[in-house]
Amino acid sequence: METDTAIVRPFVGRKSPRLAGLAVMVSSDADLRDLCGRLPVAEHPVRLMMSRLMVSPDRRCAVVGPAVGAPYAVMLMEPLIAWGAREVLFIGWCGAISPEVGIGDIIVPHSAIIDEGTSPGYGAAPLDTVPSSAPLRRRITAALAARGRTCIEGRIWSTDAIYRETPEKVARFRARHALAVEMELSALFTVGRFRGIPVGAALVVSDDLTRMTWKPGFKDERFRESRRMLVEVTKDLCLNPR
Repeated sequence: METDTAIVRPFVGRKSPRLAGLAVMVSSDADLRDLCGRLPVAEHPVRLMMSRLMVSPDRRCAVVGPAVGAPYAVMLMEPLIAWGAREVLFIGWCGAISPEVGIGDIIVPHSAIIDEGTSPGYGAAPLDTVPSSAPLRRRITAALAARGRTCIEGRIWSTDAIYRETPEKVARFRARHALAVEMELSALFTVGRFRGIPVGAALVVSDDLTRMTWKPGFKDERFRESRRMLVEVTKDLCLNPR
């Protein structure tokens, strides 16, 4: 697929921000507020869809969110790339489907299985596996290690249909070695590959589907601590670019 055949493209105008480094996409509003409170960023007057866009004075760091679901996340990511972002980091939450992970664990995905409807528009086939950026993944894991925190690297299942995570699907994607399920990453990794932009991610396990019932962990102290840690690590990556 050629990149110059699309009729609708991200708008770049006189008031568009001119970015020059890492763009961080945050899924939750609470994590967005926490991260922006720790960085020298200010809200840009150009609002990005239904989300807030925060930019550092040197333009080497931008933060946008909330970003939920593959179609909307890609609608945010495409303008960030058009405005000059050179790499993209997504931070969010996920649900465990493998007994190898539990609530409060931090996962740094090396790949994601496509079970959402956005990736095929960028030339990827449904149920294919798409990788994250290996160099960016190494920087994320190194930043975690520098703060004394371990993580789990593995595969993620990305779906549009949060209320159709059936036992059959959980078993099917667990058999394909997926550790957890979320809603954005396969599309973001696919677009990154399509546009030639490194894309990485880090996720906190917020709930558990491993026993084919839903166990929420949003009030679990380990989940809350891991969220705080991930915000700190993301801050480190923003302040110490490659």
